[in-house]
Amino acid sequence: MSNSFDLAVIGSGPGGYRAAILASLRGLSVAIIEKADWGGCCLNRGCVPKKDWYHTARLVAANRYFAGRGITGQLSADMDKAWDHQKDVVTTVRDSYVDYMKRLKVASFEGHGRFVDAETIAIDGADGTQEIKARHTIIATGGTAYVPEGFEAVPGKVLTSDMLFDERPPQGKRVAIIGSGVIATEFAYIFALLGKDVTWLARSPMLRKIPFSPQAMGTLKAAFDEHGIALRTGCQFESIDTSGEGVTIHLADGETVEVDWVCLGTGRVPHTEGLGLENAGVETDARGFVKRNAHLQTAASNIYAIGDVASEWMTANHALSDATVAVDNIIDGNTHSQDGLWVPLVVYSAVELARLGMDEDMAEDEELEPAVGFAAFETNPRAMGQDESEGFVRLIGDMDSGALLGGEIIGSDAGEIVHLLSLAPDRDTALKWLANGTYNHPARAEELLNATETLASKWGLADEIFG
Repeated sequence: MSNSFDLAVIGSGPGGYRAAILASLRGLSVAIIEKADWGGCCLNRGCVPKKDWYHTARLVAANRYFAGRGITGQLSADMDKAWDHQKDVVTTVRDSYVDYMKRLKVASFEGHGRFVDAETIAIDGADGTQEIKARHTIIATGGTAYVPEGFEAVPGKVLTSDMLFDERPPQGKRVAIIGSGVIATEFAYIFALLGKDVTWLARSPMLRKIPFSPQAMGTLKAAFDEHGIALRTGCQFESIDTSGEGVTIHLADGETVEVDWVCLGTGRVPHTEGLGLENAGVETDARGFVKRNAHLQTAASNIYAIGDVASEWMTANHALSDATVAVDNIIDGNTHSQDGLWVPLVVYSAVELARLGMDEDMAEDEELEPAVGFAAFETNPRAMGQDESEGFVRLIGDMDSGALLGGEIIGSDAGEIVHLLSLAPDRDTALKWLANGTYNHPARAEELLNATETLASKWGLADEIFG
């Protein structure tokens, strides 16, 4: 095997894997380096196993409609069996990933990759250290679970989201979930439907960093209420005692919370430890993210950074999109820029929430005049037939041009439908593209058409959208 490549990718998560596959398909010689499990966090400890659990939770949630459909009996979930199911899915997907890389002749190296200089990478593996050369490198090392001050990860007692999928979860029924971001918001719903007694504690309001509309957050809260799940905010954590049989959480106001185990849904931090970035001239910011420009290029002109190691969005969606932009720029000479705001962001919880682009405040900050089109699922035949009519489509257009500024889809299958907002040739004609599309009936996606037509009619944009 040659030790010289057009492209080396450090990390095999969704971004790294996508970059390696795309670059190989486009004719580059590619090496990919992974020190842990092939597929990274997303496949092994993140979005893939979590979505598997989410589907199980949704099946159990359908219980409440069984009687009205003439279905007798009740469903209940076993978390151990659910854990086994996701593990089988992960193993199958991982084997497929590795096989596809082999068929494309992507050179795979197992070990810890670190820069010797901007074109040389040392790989510390089980059989010693070897070096490879690469004209370009993509850093795709992802992130690691963040453990906040006052907490300590303790196997069987205090688990990070990573640990949750490394080993079978503890047996105890009483679980505290700490955090208010995407991870905690998803796990609060999943755990409750998988039979756990959930206590959800956080300092901050739910999903406060994501610009979902008040209508979206109201729909999510109502869905949580229906399942008896509540977030307690404003919590200040004094200490955590794991010395007993369970876990005791001491709050600053003197209250104690007794649970069997704790799951930390407190976010992630970029992983750059031991990469030797200084040897390659790659810089990081004060929070540890690799610095990059709009082309995803670092201070070293031949090195790019993608995904969680460089992106505050910290989603697999952004890593995958970054990978495409980075490979395109390596091949085409930095002609492509990334706009993370236009990558779909989806939350899978008591109701699905999906969005991309601007909200009204962002539009006004750009001195644009936003126009809103709205269509609810409550009268959509497909949604009603599924007993899942909560939610809506909410589109934001520009009053002057009729361009699409942003969109939000709340409800079942939102994570699938949101893609239609990003497929138009450009944003200037995206609403026209939706208005002139043809749709299956009955389908949830029809509400995109209804919201577009409502926006055009209400705000006098018929010429811009239908013309």
